[in-house]
Amino acid sequence: MSEVTRLLEAANRGDRQAAADLLPMVYDELRKLAAARLAREQPGQTLDATALVHEAFLRLVGDQRFEGQRHFFAAAAEAIRRILVEQARRRQAIKRGGDGNRQELDPDRFASPVPDDELIALHEALDRFAAAHPEKAELVKLRYFAGQTADQAAEALGISPSTADRHWAYARAWLRRAMSSPGGEP
Repeated sequence: MSEVTRLLEAANRGDRQAAADLLPMVYDELRKLAAARLAREQPGQTLDATALVHEAFLRLVGDQRFEGQRHFFAAAAEAIRRILVEQARRRQAIKRGGDGNRQELDPDRFASPVPDDELIALHEALDRFAAAHPEKAELVKLRYFAGQTADQAAEALGISPSTADRHWAYARAWLRRAMSSPGGEP
């Protein structure tokens, strides 16, 4: 049993010290996940990788019971996804000036930001996809939001790499079609 799994089990039993000891052990991996995900976000994010990791960790510890390291990192990917979607929705809110376009304050170069509505549309489509295809949706979360490679995600899900490739191709097509169709259904 790995040290991370042992600490997760202790934290599940309510051991606060185990939860405190867990963060330094998983911090680097969570920071890589957060940094990879933020690299795909539009410029002007108010969250950095450190803040995203801390927010995700606070949501994870004490909230859930984990069956092991694999389950913990899958939950971390989901927490990161939800935090980014909440952030996108806050930026879109009219009362916070969401109807205006954010611009970088670099006079030499203005960024062309990716609209927050694309992230929200992906989130909503992924929720619908998960209802019909939960294992394939987990693969999307691990690949897209956790930044895992196809082989890493396949191993985490306990499926073969070729199955993961087929699931990934299907999921991408389904989500692309759901996001581009007027009713939101493929």
